Amino acid sequence: MGDRKLKRSLTDRKILGVCGGIAEYLHVDSTVIRLLWVIFSVAGGSGVIAYIIAALIMPEGF
Repeated sequence: MGDRKLKRSLTDRKILGVCGGIAEYLHVDSTVIRLLWVIFSVAGGSGVIAYIIAALIMPEGF
């Protein structure tokens, strides 16, 4: 468990694997992460920008 790294998911991906990678890292269901991301996107619009940034800086893996 000490070698965990945040990476985009290759198996649980709908668009770019960002939410799937975060869910795998946190050991939660990816649907929860996706719902939270949608709420943040609708509430203030910052979710879309954060998703794009995360997709650019997170390496692919898992």
